[in-house]
Amino acid sequence: MAANDGLKDELLEHVYHENCPGCKVDRDKRQQTGLPIKELIFVWVVVLCVALPISSLFPFLYFMVRDFNIAEKEEDISYYAGFVGSAYMIGRALTSVFWGVVADRYGRKPVIILGTSTVVIFNTLFGFSVNYWMAIVTRFLLGFLNGLLGPIKAYSCELFREEHQALGLSSISTSWGIGLIIGPSLGGFLAQVFISTHILICNRCFPYRSLNFPSLVSADSLFGRFPYLLPCLCISIFALFVTIAAFWLPETLHFHKDNELESALCVPDAEEKTDEKKDSSFISLLKNWPLMSSIIVYCIFSLHDMAYTEIFSLWAVSPKSLGGLNYSTEDVGTVLSITGVGLLLFQTALYPIAERIFGPITVARIAGVLSIPLLTTYPYIALLTGFMLTFTLNFASIVKNVLSVSIITSTFMLQNKAVDQRQRGAANGIAMTLQSICKAIGPACGGALLSWSQKRQNATFLPGDQMIFFFLNVIEGIGVLLTFKPFLITHHY
Repeated sequence: MAANDGLKDELLEHVYHENCPGCKVDRDKRQQTGLPIKELIFVWVVVLCVALPISSLFPFLYFMVRDFNIAEKEEDISYYAGFVGSAYMIGRALTSVFWGVVADRYGRKPVIILGTSTVVIFNTLFGFSVNYWMAIVTRFLLGFLNGLLGPIKAYSCELFREEHQALGLSSISTSWGIGLIIGPSLGGFLAQVFISTHILICNRCFPYRSLNFPSLVSADSLFGRFPYLLPCLCISIFALFVTIAAFWLPETLHFHKDNELESALCVPDAEEKTDEKKDSSFISLLKNWPLMSSIIVYCIFSLHDMAYTEIFSLWAVSPKSLGGLNYSTEDVGTVLSITGVGLLLFQTALYPIAERIFGPITVARIAGVLSIPLLTTYPYIALLTGFMLTFTLNFASIVKNVLSVSIITSTFMLQNKAVDQRQRGAANGIAMTLQSICKAIGPACGGALLSWSQKRQNATFLPGDQMIFFFLNVIEGIGVLLTFKPFLITHHY
C-alpha cells in the first residue's frame, strides 16, 4: 500500500496529459508562486457579472410594480413585488442540478459562458418590461438559463492551490456580496432618470420619486418610455464584455483519452477506478451528510439574506407613515454604495485572516449571533432623522452585509471540501437548487410579510416593521443552531 501511494505521488508530481486542460492548470498551479492575482480577478469579475442583475431591481421594484398598476392599495405593492423578486430564483432552482452535471461532463467554461450570455439577453429584456407578467417571465428565464454560480465555486477550488482556496472562495462570496450591493446602487441611481407628471396609481396621485438627470433625458426618449431600462442596460453591457473575456478562461476539468488507470492516477482528487462509478453518482452526493448538512445551513442563511436584501430596499422607500424611511431610489443607491466599499475592504483584507484563526464554522457562528441584535435595531433607526439617520443606517448596513458574506463564504468552503473534483459541479448544482428554492421563498414571503407588517402599525405585539425584522432574526437564529453538532458534520477531501 505504501509503495502504491509513493507511485501515485510520483505520477502526480510528473505525469500530465499534453492536451488535457485540467492537467495544464494543475501544472501551472505547481509552478505558481505568490498570490494568483490574475485568477482572482477572473473569478471576481465573472461572479460580479451574474450577481449584479439579481438584486439590481430592488430599489426601483416598488415603483415598477406601482407603475404596472396591478396593486389595488399602496400596502399591496410590496406583496406583488415579492413575486417578481422570486421569479429569478424559481427559474434557477429548476435547472441548477442540470447545469452542475453539464459542468462535470463538458467542462466549467461552457457553462460560465452561457451564464454570462444569459445576463446580456434577458436582463436587457427585463428593462423593456411593459407589464407585470413580462417582468416575471424575463426574470424567470434569466434564472432558468443561468447555471453559473454552482460551477464557478467548483472552478475556484480547482483553479487555486490549496493554500489559496480560502481566498478564492472568499473572492466569490465577496464579489457576490458586492454585486448584491452595487446592483441595487445602479438601480437606485439610474432608474427613473426623467421628468414626469404626477400619475394616478391605487387611487392616489404619485410623483416620480427620483429625478436624477432630468436635463439629459426627455420623457419621450427611449429611457423616458422605459424608465427602468438604463440600469439593466448598463449591467448587460458589462456582461457582454465579461462574456467575450470568458473565452480566454482556462478549463479546469480533466479530459483524458488514454487508459483510465493512468488518467485516474494523474487527477489529484481521483479515487480508484473501481470506486469511480459509485462515488460520482447522484445518490452518493445525497448520502454525503457533511455535504448535505453544509448545504442546508447555506440555504437557511441564503433565505435570510435574500429576504433581507429585498426587505431593506422596500422598507427604505416605504412612506414614513408605514414605518419606512421615505427614501428615493437614489438615497437607497447611496447607502448600498457605501456598504459595498466597506464590504470589499473587509472581505479582501480581514476574512482570510479570521478564517485561518477561527475556522469557517466558528466565523459563521459569530457572524450569525452578532446579526440578531443588529437587525433588532432597524425599526428604531427609522425614528432617527438627519445626520444620525444617515450615519446609523450606513453603519448598520455595512456591518450586516459583512456578517452575511462571512457566513456564506464559510459555508462555501465546507461544501467544496466535502466532495472530490469530479463531484463538485453536481454538488454545487444541488446546493444552488436548494438555495434557489429558499431564495425564491425569501422575496415572495418577505414582500408579503412586509406588506402585512405595515398594515398592523397599532398592534400591541411587535407593531409595524418590528414584526418583519423579528421574522428575519428567527431565521438567522435557526441557521446558527444548525452550525452545531450533531447536525453539521465536516469532512475534507
